[in-house]
Amino acid sequence: MMTKIDPASVPQRTLYTGAKMPAIGMGTFGSDHAGAEEVANAVKGAIEVGYRSFDCAACYGNEAELGEVFADAIARGVVKREELFIASKAWNDMHGDGDILLACAKTLKDLKMDYLDIYYLHWPFPNYHAPHCDGDSRNPDSVPFSVDRFMRTWRQLERLVDMGLTRHIGMSSMTIPKLEAVLPLCRIKPAAIEMELHPCFQQPELFEYVRERGIQPVAFCPIGSPERPARDTDPEDVSDISLPEMKAIAAAHGVHPAIICLKWAVQRGQSPIPFATIPEFYISNLQSACEDPLTDEEMEIIKGLDRNNRLIKGQVFLWPGAKDWHDLWDEDGTITK
Repeated sequence: MMTKIDPASVPQRTLYTGAKMPAIGMGTFGSDHAGAEEVANAVKGAIEVGYRSFDCAACYGNEAELGEVFADAIARGVVKREELFIASKAWNDMHGDGDILLACAKTLKDLKMDYLDIYYLHWPFPNYHAPHCDGDSRNPDSVPFSVDRFMRTWRQLERLVDMGLTRHIGMSSMTIPKLEAVLPLCRIKPAAIEMELHPCFQQPELFEYVRERGIQPVAFCPIGSPERPARDTDPEDVSDISLPEMKAIAAAHGVHPAIICLKWAVQRGQSPIPFATIPEFYISNLQSACEDPLTDEEMEIIKGLDRNNRLIKGQVFLWPGAKDWHDLWDEDGTITK
């Protein structure tokens, strides 16, 4: 019999609207190794053991399968819709005029839901790639970030809130220069922003910038994404869970270093969304937020492990004329054109 965690024991984040979201959720990106059926089976088990927050996306190619799982769990009385916090994301090929409504409608149909809890803009530009492409792939139609283009798309997301199709809207993979440009223009500000966050990539300036503005940071790749697609690997990448300091802290708590990554994330204030298909792993992921916290000393040790090691570099989204993946991240403090 699987261990069950009382959802009430999971810490909650309060969004600027007053709504609550669990401090830890489950991602549903199967990467290149888990198909839609396997992800759906994991989500089914996760609901049974106490997960209430799920991070979905149209481009993951599994929302229809997940919709069957959510509908079945609700029909069987395992969970009520209002107890779930369901996120999805509009993919980069749906930034055109009128496309966001179509994208959200399809997601709602696939997920068999009347509304989302939050709907993110997956990337801040309309550049996209074919599924399972390699790291050298480039779309000749890709373009640099444009405030005007972004805001036209954001206005569509704002209308989704007006229509009751999503309770909140959010952004993902933003930078401080981009946020400086668009936040003053938002009629409805983002309730959360998804960003890569793990011990070796802590993004302290962006993290604090977002929190100071009442926006919840949501962490993807929270354990360093050891199973990320091959296109997102680099020989110089650092493995968070292999660092001696992480191993030592894990040994002190009698857990795997991945669990220490999640404990750190929850205690720091972000909301991690780890993905796992094996029950033992997704159960321990959820438990990490509910018991045996890290000490202040351990938190300080992990704070010192930041290597500024971005794993999801996004090079497949580069536009003609861009030098390399660094151009996507405005590292000199200005929006790269």
